[in-house]
Amino acid sequence: MLLRQLEYLVALARERHFARAAAACHVSQPSLSAAIRRLEHELDVPIVRRGRRYEGLTPEGELVLAWAHRILAEQDALQQELSALRGGLTGTLRLGVVPTALPAASLLTTPFCDRHPRARVSLESLSSADITHKLTEFELDAAMTYLDDDSLRQVRRFPLYEERYVLLTPVDGPLADVTRARWSQAATLALCLLNPRMRNRRIIDECFAADDATATPAIESDSVAGLYAHLPGGRWSSVISHAWLHMFGVPDGMRVVPLDGPAHGPRVGLVVARSEPQSVLAQALLKVAREARVRDALDALLRTHLEGAGHT
Repeated sequence: MLLRQLEYLVALARERHFARAAAACHVSQPSLSAAIRRLEHELDVPIVRRGRRYEGLTPEGELVLAWAHRILAEQDALQQELSALRGGLTGTLRLGVVPTALPAASLLTTPFCDRHPRARVSLESLSSADITHKLTEFELDAAMTYLDDDSLRQVRRFPLYEERYVLLTPVDGPLADVTRARWSQAATLALCLLNPRMRNRRIIDECFAADDATATPAIESDSVAGLYAHLPGGRWSSVISHAWLHMFGVPDGMRVVPLDGPAHGPRVGLVVARSEPQSVLAQALLKVAREARVRDALDALLRTHLEGAGHT
């Protein structure tokens, strides 16, 4: 059994299409198909359910796939440890991030690259469900996500910060002169928010409901960047996580207003799989995270913006 055959199987399970899997592995489709048939012959089990097209894996194939993920992860871990012994980490850190934490990701990735200049980072925006799946399948080394996610199993958690929610509103809008705003007041504004499929939006809706209010945004976006694109111009307001200020700041013509209610929202942090082998790159990222003091950096940034807006 060759490692290459296992790589082809993992690609086929991921792509669910022979041609796409072959393209991802930079080989011809006949070569990939022949390699998987050889793997079936060597293991003496059917792995792929075949029809006119790819129809999935057999029960035996699912078991082989699980072992393939584990064996390839062990190969990666071996290469990472050897590279560290040779004088510095190499390889690619595969980091999954929920979309609402992406604006703060550079607080970890930049110092990681500074400390390990021979390593690279592959950053992927993923839903919490995709993060759980990819950690289980050894397709991620680490992830930034909500730590209270019930779907996370067998992971180590490292808290980074708690989301704090503030109102971004035009400097000449209805709430231009208030020092603090109620959620019910914010609900009366022309709002631009994330769409309800996003975890952040569902949390914000709960905060509105706690103040006997319902937000009815005119614009909903599936990304923080799409939301921010509508804010300049003095028409729209939004409720944001303070972490977004790290990347996007306060648009011209807008001010930050604290919201009465919960002091902070759920915790965002790093998670890594507990299963062996441990990713050397993930361990190096955790070490950076312990020293980065992400919570303090984001809280200091929020205080700066609030002081700039005239809040104490």
